[in-house]
Amino acid sequence: MGFRGGLAVLAATAIVSGCAEGSDFAIRPASGQQPGQAPPADALHSYAERLRAHHSARVAAAKRWGLRKVPLTPPAPPRPKPAITTREGFEVTGHEELDLPPVFTTIPTRHKVVFLTIDDGAEKDPEFLRMMGELKIPYTAFLSDYLVKDDYGYFEKMQDTGVALNNHTLHHPYLPGLSYMRQKREICGMQDVIEERFGQRPTLFRPPFGNYNRDTLRAAKACGVRYAPLWNEEVFADHWEYREGDRDLHPGDIVLSHFRGRAEGAGTMPDMVRRFLNKVTEKGYAVARLEDYL
Repeated sequence: MGFRGGLAVLAATAIVSGCAEGSDFAIRPASGQQPGQAPPADALHSYAERLRAHHSARVAAAKRWGLRKVPLTPPAPPRPKPAITTREGFEVTGHEELDLPPVFTTIPTRHKVVFLTIDDGAEKDPEFLRMMGELKIPYTAFLSDYLVKDDYGYFEKMQDTGVALNNHTLHHPYLPGLSYMRQKREICGMQDVIEERFGQRPTLFRPPFGNYNRDTLRAAKACGVRYAPLWNEEVFADHWEYREGDRDLHPGDIVLSHFRGRAEGAGTMPDMVRRFLNKVTEKGYAVARLEDYL
């Protein structure tokens, strides 16, 4: 849909919504404005100008960063939030009875959205921050302290743009090989680091390598974790990998990547983002913020 078509739809939606008395989405008139009174023409004109400027900036940013198309805009976050449950086959003994954090790879939604998540924190590329900021692409970070502690400031800048910083353990060990108490130290220790350095205690935790056992989830719950998202696809600078046999994207899929640079892979983080956005946009998907669905 082009910019003019999108503006027309927005205007029509506003009119219809304003007439939906009794619905949760009914628009109330501002103070001093009579019910049903249309907003002044200059307000609509100003709104249209802001939309036009926003669209122009997105087009310019997409061109500047070498994208084939302008990334699609995700729908508004759902209300109410979808029910998140553990994916079949990913359960541990007593999962429901102990109310352990759900382990999932996809968010239940009918909308064509995917979620970008980036793990560990090894590469600290300023061009990546600039690219994501200019393109306004949401993503979620899962950090390990041994990789981020040499430059907490980089991730403070990331957080300032609205990115949620979540738990990926202190030292990135193979958790099922550790005792319950050692797992708890890895997970709770990273909770403490993120709270101390960034001011918020995470509710999301991703086990290193995607490996976990019952003790992992028990420890995570004890540390204040509510969700344990994994992934359905992984994107690199030069290729994709898939969990599903159809090797395709699906509505609500969580996509994994890593903080990696050219020294550790086939390209830079902007190269990875470019490959990711070109594919999801071509497939008709927008990138949404994971936390908005939880």
